[in-house]
Amino acid sequence: MVQTILFDVDGVLLSEERYFDASSLTVWELLYSENYLGLAPEKYKTTYSDDEITSIRNEVFEEDHVLKFLKSRGLNANWDMIYLTFSYQLIHLLTQIKDNEHARIENWLREEIDRNTLLEIKDVLRQYQVEIDFNRFLVDFKGFQQTKQDLLTVLDMLAKEKLEVNTTTFGHKGKLWSVCEHCSQEWYVGDKNILASTGRPSVQTGKAGFLADEKVLASPEEIADLFQFLRDSGISIGIGTGRPELETLEPFAALGWLEQFDVQHIVTADDVLKAENVTGNGISLAKPNPFTYLMALKGKNAEPDEVLQIHLPIENGHEVLIVGDSLADLLAAQKMGCRFAAVLTGLSGKDARSEFEEHKAEFILDSVLDIKNIL
Repeated sequence: MVQTILFDVDGVLLSEERYFDASSLTVWELLYSENYLGLAPEKYKTTYSDDEITSIRNEVFEEDHVLKFLKSRGLNANWDMIYLTFSYQLIHLLTQIKDNEHARIENWLREEIDRNTLLEIKDVLRQYQVEIDFNRFLVDFKGFQQTKQDLLTVLDMLAKEKLEVNTTTFGHKGKLWSVCEHCSQEWYVGDKNILASTGRPSVQTGKAGFLADEKVLASPEEIADLFQFLRDSGISIGIGTGRPELETLEPFAALGWLEQFDVQHIVTADDVLKAENVTGNGISLAKPNPFTYLMALKGKNAEPDEVLQIHLPIENGHEVLIVGDSLADLLAAQKMGCRFAAVLTGLSGKDARSEFEEHKAEFILDSVLDIKNIL
């Protein structure tokens, strides 16, 4: 009998749509705002309607084909997706001026690229007629077989091929990656929370953020009722998510869900990062490593080493149900010896069914609300 249920967040309770919206707006800003490459300042502003956001996202990510491709190659972090998409366009832009500006390009790519470098590039690009081409991304990247973080190294290969410059500046998470990350956080958390999120002020103020405007995968009231039903049934509930703490607790509070949980059993990316820093062995503890769910089960008062020393599969694993939307969630549950319910509300939607069937998910649900039925 199930005694504990641990939920993933994105694709289960909250849609990933706002992350992808913020990602597309970030690439848009980096290309068009005067604060970065400034290709068309008239296209940039800090407030867009939902229809405008949809239009920008469809253009930047090619009707989401870019996002699905990157996820199919094992890349799940939105910051990495932003970095790849923007950096590719930067290389494409430099390709258009390389005949006249090869020496400058070599100089720019010899060191880390920061925002000041982008401003220098902006001033030079304005002397030429250059064009963005979002459709070229998949054409070029599909020619490489790299997966996960190795996809970043493809940028260095493309720079060598297209710019005739040997560089390693793109293939790791350096200063340019941090520029992309910070701009993305401005869009997602807004002016109010940017210092708490990043420790730095906004480059461009005026962004409200999406923390209080999340897209929910069922009505907030129905999900709140589900949590209450589980608690009334004597079932403990917890959260194991790849979101940072701020981006988990703030939306939960806005939706009226936070009061249903013991925060000691809400484990986020911040907890995982803290544990990685404490252990210092260089091993990733993010999913599909079961650490996130193990800590959510045991509680955040536990020391990371104590959690890592839990014998797997865990004792009485049949009493724990993990609810997720990705293969990473399923693999973590299987390592723990726990039961698993897949929900078809992630980015791939119902197309994910075959993958879950192939990996023998015990339950496959159309909605998180269907948890009541399997209990």
